[in-house]
Amino acid sequence: MELRALLTCLLLSLYLRAGGAQDTDVVSVLNCCEGDVLFLLDSSGSVSSFDFSHMLSFLSDLTAPFSLGPDQVRMGLLQVGTEPHLEFGFGAYSSQQGLQAALQRTKQLGGDTNTEDALVIAKERVLRQGTPGGARQGLPRVLVWLTDGIEPGDVEGPMAELREDGVAVLVVSTGRGNYQILREVVSPPAEEHLYFVDIEDMNIITEDVRNAIIEIIRAERLQVRDVTTTTAELHWRPVLAGTGNYDIRFGPVRTEIGGPDGGPESNLEFFNKLNATFTTRPNETIVELQSPAQLTVSDSTINSVRVSWGPLLPESVENYTIEYSILPSGKVHVVTVGNRQNSTVLTNLQPATQYLVTVSAHYFMGKERAISAKMCTQDVLPPLADLELRTVGSDSVKLQWKGSADGLRGYWVTWEGEPTHSSSQRSTLYLPPHLVSTTLNHVPHNSRVCVSPVYRSARGEGLCCTASFSSANVPWIRRS
Repeated sequence: MELRALLTCLLLSLYLRAGGAQDTDVVSVLNCCEGDVLFLLDSSGSVSSFDFSHMLSFLSDLTAPFSLGPDQVRMGLLQVGTEPHLEFGFGAYSSQQGLQAALQRTKQLGGDTNTEDALVIAKERVLRQGTPGGARQGLPRVLVWLTDGIEPGDVEGPMAELREDGVAVLVVSTGRGNYQILREVVSPPAEEHLYFVDIEDMNIITEDVRNAIIEIIRAERLQVRDVTTTTAELHWRPVLAGTGNYDIRFGPVRTEIGGPDGGPESNLEFFNKLNATFTTRPNETIVELQSPAQLTVSDSTINSVRVSWGPLLPESVENYTIEYSILPSGKVHVVTVGNRQNSTVLTNLQPATQYLVTVSAHYFMGKERAISAKMCTQDVLPPLADLELRTVGSDSVKLQWKGSADGLRGYWVTWEGEPTHSSSQRSTLYLPPHLVSTTLNHVPHNSRVCVSPVYRSARGEGLCCTASFSSANVPWIRRS
């Protein structure tokens, strides 16, 4: 009897060694993507040698985890100066060793910020598909512009032509000027593709920029091979490197995956869901135990999670055991419940921690059936306290707040002017955790200015004030 099965592969991430800081000697690299990424680097005289070295270090950390090659990711570097220079094209390097060595050899051009001519080279030569030395046909293209934000030039038109041609544009600015121009040139949404950061704190945004690139060039592939009466071999393109695991769900097409009659559910967010349909070979009788067939995780707090399963079969099942441990290799804890219980609350868990939970049914006949899912406790996210906004002059504001919470990674500062017919002036700034004040320039009147703390897993609750400019500099204070 043929069994038609649907396989859905979710949260494709591989168990690899964890690493908090970026390392240019990364052994395990991303094998997630296909696409051509061109970095447009401001190498003019307006960039100090100190800032230029920091930009190159940022590029080294940003690119280190990617797998390079003709069927994976290709990268190029175009420098902006009086005479723009293509440091290396897409076909130059197919290994991390070669790419990292090329970045270390890169010398600053100096001179004027001739971004316009650099964009002509990018559009006509490097990012044009199907031409010798150009981008590949049918694959995504990304332009990442690193600039100090000083005198960007007449770039709106050339950038618009690139976007219309299908090129995704991202901008990283180490200055706070010209944010309106930079906001207009990036591909939407601007809050995911435009980054303002101090030159010494560029490492704060490395992961965010890398993930933005991955979202554009990710290769979604899942193949089913060597199908037998009871087995099938899967091949896929992984999504992200780092600590984690692959989550694979499968079941008959007639069954709803992840629903009341489907596979396990998890309270974690999945990335890059892939699926494939295949048919097992005939003439094989498949016998399955019926419970547990579903597993759900709910009511997550910082130290407890509810686990539920079903269906209940008290006439066949003697009892259920629930095993749970911290991923990837924590101590295993075991709870045993009766055959008429289909839910339990696991307590004394660690905050902001991923666990693997397995529910096993022990049948009277001596057989077992198990089902697993991941669960995650909530993070402790203290809100921002005591935001004070004071206007300075006619278009600047000074912000000050209280911080220093445990686990703090930084602060998101956003300000948005009143919407017009064409757009709403919105800008963002990422600040390191040791800063508890900043000054914003060129802020439109009646802008909504907000500050939110950023933790490892999510943003905490922030505070907002309105920047109303008048003759008197009156502070606005919001307290948590």
